[in-house]
Amino acid sequence: MDFKHISVLLDESVNAVVTDKKGIYVDCTLGGAGHFMAIGSKLDAEGIIIGIDQDSAAIENARRVTVNLKCKVYLVQDNFSNLAKVLKSLNIENVTGIIFDLGVSSYQLDTPERGFSYMHDAPLDMRMSVENSRNAGYIVNNYSQEQLSKIIYQYGEERWAKRIAEFIIKARNTKKIETTYDLVNIIKQAIPKGARQDGPHPAKRTFQALRIEVNNELGILENTFKVAVDALRPGGKIAVITFHSLEDRITKQVFAELQKGCICPKNFPVCMCNNSAKLKKGLSLKPSKEEIEENHRSRSARLRVAEKL
Repeated sequence: MDFKHISVLLDESVNAVVTDKKGIYVDCTLGGAGHFMAIGSKLDAEGIIIGIDQDSAAIENARRVTVNLKCKVYLVQDNFSNLAKVLKSLNIENVTGIIFDLGVSSYQLDTPERGFSYMHDAPLDMRMSVENSRNAGYIVNNYSQEQLSKIIYQYGEERWAKRIAEFIIKARNTKKIETTYDLVNIIKQAIPKGARQDGPHPAKRTFQALRIEVNNELGILENTFKVAVDALRPGGKIAVITFHSLEDRITKQVFAELQKGCICPKNFPVCMCNNSAKLKKGLSLKPSKEEIEENHRSRSARLRVAEKL
């Protein structure tokens, strides 16, 4: 299967991040290499672009499509939470711009055997890296009812989380839950018929929650964003594209925290914390109506950009 993926907010994010044709840029979520290629095409021979992805298929695809770029290209198979280690291994101290596209690639969603989609029958997997020892099947067959309810509610923002968890436990006591369709059928039984008639596919929120839990997607964001800002040179830009409210909330909170100067109590006569702002507030954008019509997966996206002081 070809690695096809439509990058969201492509021009807006790339134009915001690329400020120097001779600069050093990092695409922390290589995916289908859309943002990577768009950044790389703006750089001259002295420029450097680094692509990070834990999915070997993304790395292999990027090796094919980046051969004609003029700039120097580094492709690293790793989790972006290891950004500091990656930069150190390349002897790079600071960079000009960093971009995160936190959406799951269309390739991953549309490859049935990866188990991300509730639209294809496949083993319950959802691992972005096959080196991850824990997959979605392990979670639904081993987590307690309380644990399942918690992650489905928190990560999926699913109002029927408790009932879905209850039905999962009941089903697995009879037979191991092995495929995506096994789980979809359980979810459909758990959610009352009236609630299933409106809104998105009944399994969408639960599958999102499991994907986030399998890959620890939210747990690594705060620290990684702070590491990324530390790696930026003054005037460098960080851009983050999110696809649901939980990711966006973390992004917004980290940016706001790093935009603060003194954090001493207001009644202190002089500053004792010596804290200084690291970021200057930048733009916040959603996709245009035209982009949403062309790519429905972009409808929940938001781009946030900030500049290193």
